[in-house]
Amino acid sequence: MTQLSDLYRSSLALLTDLYQLTMAYGYWKAGVAERDSVFHLHFRRHPFGGAHAIAAGLDQALDYLEHLHFDASDCEYLATLRGGDGKPLFEAGFIDHLAKLRFTGTVDAIPEGRLCFAHEPLMRVRAPILQAGLIETPLLTMVNFGTLVATKAARVCQAARGEPVLEFGLRRAQGIDGGLSASRAAWIGGVGATSNVLAGKLWNIPVKGTHAHSWVMFWGDEERSFREYAAAMPGNAVFLVDTFDTLEGVERAIAVGRELRARGHDLLGVRLDSGDLAHLSIQARARLDAAGFPAARITASNDLDEHLITSLHDQGARIDTWGVGTKLVTAYDQPALGGVYKLGAVADGDGWRYPIKLSENPIKVSTPGIQAVRRFRGEGGWVGDVIYDALAGAPAAPARAWDLDDPTRSFALDGDGEDVLVTVIKDGVRTNVEGDLAAARARAAADLGALSPRSRRFLNPQPYPVGLDPTLHERKLALIAKARSGGKP
Repeated sequence: MTQLSDLYRSSLALLTDLYQLTMAYGYWKAGVAERDSVFHLHFRRHPFGGAHAIAAGLDQALDYLEHLHFDASDCEYLATLRGGDGKPLFEAGFIDHLAKLRFTGTVDAIPEGRLCFAHEPLMRVRAPILQAGLIETPLLTMVNFGTLVATKAARVCQAARGEPVLEFGLRRAQGIDGGLSASRAAWIGGVGATSNVLAGKLWNIPVKGTHAHSWVMFWGDEERSFREYAAAMPGNAVFLVDTFDTLEGVERAIAVGRELRARGHDLLGVRLDSGDLAHLSIQARARLDAAGFPAARITASNDLDEHLITSLHDQGARIDTWGVGTKLVTAYDQPALGGVYKLGAVADGDGWRYPIKLSENPIKVSTPGIQAVRRFRGEGGWVGDVIYDALAGAPAAPARAWDLDDPTRSFALDGDGEDVLVTVIKDGVRTNVEGDLAAARARAAADLGALSPRSRRFLNPQPYPVGLDPTLHERKLALIAKARSGGKP
């Protein structure tokens, strides 16, 4: 399985924001660089107005951590940086420290493909404070984008109602890695294939594609263009029929389809890329069927997303396959997940100190502690999650949880419980070999199938219950009260 380190062969240690390095320097200078700490990566709101997300991007993040190092060119570059006083930003001793640095921490994470929800950790990192702080930005960029696109893909596939979805977005993606990461995440989220050939090679994702409008334009005669394409690729005869007039294009595809059949091949289908897709697909289906091509599939593209696909279904469109590009790989209508990486605990003497971040916006108040997630399943599927204190142990059913949005309200969760976070790196050594996209894809399908349809609907979804266990809830309230009283008990 191809890894991030194979795609980007140079060091990725500088794939970070400068303030991660200035803080690392500060920890080193203060002599606390090895102080044990715990950070959690989570998001605060579900994307696309939904009530869930699909975790993705973890494998790339783990590969980054496995190979984290500052090479000679990184160190040389850091030595050139200057502060506002014109002097070197970093001492030579600190740069020497970075040259020897490797990640030695422990990471627990939600496996790729699993459902995840607002406020609960997708990753928990326990490591020396210099290391744990340094990796904030790269972890966020990998997990945020992967999770966002996998979630969008799952929504698009849900709207397609079991019909195949093809990811066609490379040409509209946010750069090279945006295209590759999007193809990978979309496959986890449920798409059936990609047009991105490099993604197909790297991750064994099926690839699909036929021809563009330029093929028809080159020949200047639509029927001839179809005939030439059929001659070159008789086993891949799907024709793009809307270069001039869509329904006339369907008739020309049928004519060439008859020639293909006479040579022992068949017309696989046509693609619609503009116009009234509902009306045109109905008309195209009628003409294909009447001409004796009932098995020819109709593929539709043209800025599709889950909402337009749902509308086309409601209009009775006769579309068999959905080609979704721009609005999938760019996660159209929500450009970022908004994930954050917050400090939950710092070693202090023989125990832990639990810092807290306050805000005038309640959703931004952090949860102090070392967090884990317990998910409960009843007869009908998943019933809710409890974020609990990992040092106190997993809660047993029926588990009491306190609402994160309304701390005066609690609820009980019953059923069979399972921990969602699993150890993926232990003391710097990878213990969980992710990378199996087929397994991640299967997890996504299974988890979505166990989620209530009320929580999967696009419009006003029913929130999935997620709350804090009593230990974390009481600690959070006490620390909030203490902080707002100026630190007095």
